[in-house]
Amino acid sequence: QVQLVESGGGLVQTGGSLRLSCAASGRTFSAYAMGWFRQAPGKERDFVASIKDSWRSATLYYADSVKGRFTISRDFAKDTVYLQMNSLKPEDTAVYFCAADSRLLPTTTPGQVDYWGQGTQVTVSS
Repeated sequence: QVQLVESGGGLVQTGGSLRLSCAASGRTFSAYAMGWFRQAPGKERDFVASIKDSWRSATLYYADSVKGRFTISRDFAKDTVYLQMNSLKPEDTAVYFCAADSRLLPTTTPGQVDYWGQGTQVTVSS
């Protein structure tokens, strides 16, 4: 059974940092893109960041709203993807979902994603 399990969410003040983790199991995701979406109350689930590795380098994508503040990375040995979130703002408050698919782009819609985690809450207080 394929599972994506997120951890690392919580409550933080404006300007603070959090690191989210997503551990994959049930299959090998090395050939897959992995990434993060988020969904604020009453809003759609939006792309945040993704990473896909090739034998030469990794291809990274970020939503404009998080560029320069968030960093996505991946540990193949642990089949885990991370999202380091710095300079957090109240508008970053959302449930963050880990995602895996053959391709994850800023234009990818939630309906196009093959695998989802259960989500982890991130709350940024002002």
